[in-house]
Amino acid sequence: MYGYYGYGFDPTFILIIIGLVISLWASWFVKHNFNKYDQYDSRRGTTGAEAARYILDQARLQNIQINRISGNLTDNYNPGDKTLNLSESTYGSTSVAAIGVAAHECGHAIQDQKSYAPMRLRAALVPAVNLGSQASIPLIFIGMIFGMNHTLISIGIWLFALVVLFQVVTLPVEFNASGRAIRILSSGDLLESDEVPMVKKVLGAAALTYVAAAISTALQLLRLILIFGNNRD
Repeated sequence: MYGYYGYGFDPTFILIIIGLVISLWASWFVKHNFNKYDQYDSRRGTTGAEAARYILDQARLQNIQINRISGNLTDNYNPGDKTLNLSESTYGSTSVAAIGVAAHECGHAIQDQKSYAPMRLRAALVPAVNLGSQASIPLIFIGMIFGMNHTLISIGIWLFALVVLFQVVTLPVEFNASGRAIRILSSGDLLESDEVPMVKKVLGAAALTYVAAAISTALQLLRLILIFGNNRD
């Protein structure tokens, strides 16, 4: 079965454990860094929402609406309705961390404006990835139930591979948005020069969560390949 070879414990399960440990560490690391630099109020007293509005206006993106949403670090840019959504921990906060997060989301809006290729590719992959994330594992289990039907299992694995591809494509999108944020904040209009390194640490930690997600998903794919490759006749 899925977690076993015959009657013995599946040694590939260690791949899942490794992925889980990496993901938990990355999640802790980003929260640790955000909480640390959330204690430092920017000396100019600009809130995350004000910083976002300034950056968007400078980029001639006055049409993008900034919304306040519930949650902590739930910030996002929605290219569908052209809205920038800032969490409660970012919107009204004057901390260096909050301004960095707001600037990062503005980076995504600017990517959209400039038709940044990896962002377009990621958007194009969304329908296939949604199918892959929902159907891959059920297909694999159905294939197992019907006498190790390798066609169904292979389709399931290929669908899961789309999820890995999406995670990989996400990496340049997130790194580029952070790079844009750092360059904007380094101009001196919103932060003092000695506050920018703090933002780099916050955004660097956030980027690691995407790296961790890609690694974790890739390890799950590797496990599926090892399990069902070994079970072929």
